[in-house]
Amino acid sequence: MSVHIDSGLCIGSGQCALTAPGVFTTDDDGFGTVIPGKDGADDPMVNEAVRACPVQAISVAEG
Repeated sequence: MSVHIDSGLCIGSGQCALTAPGVFTTDDDGFGTVIPGKDGADDPMVNEAVRACPVQAISVAEG
């Protein structure tokens, strides 16, 4: 599984980091980022974070 946040779409709501803190964090400007080395495969909350994002900036690719 590969998780990606489109930085051009992200508005910094922080829903990803609140929903799946083991995979997502926020940068110094408050925008969501994927924690380095985390692919989301071991966290069942990743799909919830995708749904919680108000601008659908998170994408998940299988494989």
